[in-house]
Amino acid sequence: MMEVALVQLRTPASQADALTHAAPLVRQAAQQGARLIVTPEGTNILQRDRAALFAALTPLDDDVCVRGLRSLADELGVWLLIGSAMVLRPDGKAANRSVLVDPSGKITAAYDKLHLFDVDLANGERYRESASFEPGDRAVVAEADSLKLGLSVCYDLRFPALYRALARAGAEALIVPAAFTRPTGAAHWQVLLRARAIETGAFVLAAAQGGLHEDGRETWGRSLVVSPWGEVIALADHDEPCVLRAAIDPAETERARASIPALQHDRAFAGP
Repeated sequence: MMEVALVQLRTPASQADALTHAAPLVRQAAQQGARLIVTPEGTNILQRDRAALFAALTPLDDDVCVRGLRSLADELGVWLLIGSAMVLRPDGKAANRSVLVDPSGKITAAYDKLHLFDVDLANGERYRESASFEPGDRAVVAEADSLKLGLSVCYDLRFPALYRALARAGAEALIVPAAFTRPTGAAHWQVLLRARAIETGAFVLAAAQGGLHEDGRETWGRSLVVSPWGEVIALADHDEPCVLRAAIDPAETERARASIPALQHDRAFAGP
């Protein structure tokens, strides 16, 4: 059994302010007994203006918020999954990067978001994540206290093949940090998360951004934990910053996959 906590945020438009915002909630989660703490996509900065974003971005090791959260993980003796940090790559491009930090503050795994959010919504909102970020090129399974985690970020949620690959590689809990828009969140957020849990027989830990942000975007919130059977076992039913706790037992993953062994039943097929 592992005590986990999801930290729901409303991240500001600078890394220093983001750390000030997130740190008290991470500390609260640790004080409440969480061994693994998960934060949302864009934990270190949310800034829609591309010029302002690139003026603020730094390499991962130099990011003020990431460094502060690593120090906090060390101080509190917890595993911390920074849902994602917006950082500069060595080639000068940006990455939307999920980072697992161990209880000594060391980074033990990193994953760059594979699928970039390029959409035009019916309400007139337009997003071109590919204009600022370079996608990753590999899936990642990492361990926190022997719990196998399948890493992903936000829009990845709409691509079930990724989660099937993570589950087949042994992931017992799928991590889905996000900054879902309000329209897509209201329509799809919970049903997609439950579907990914049911399809893979894995826990889903989905920490979200919520509310009206400094850069003008609005995000859905409603962080939740889903069991391997598809049940919502913890839910923040609002978009305010908060801590959401749950206890997860990897044996439930084994039981779900034994009951419906779909991961063993893939077949090659022709067409269409």
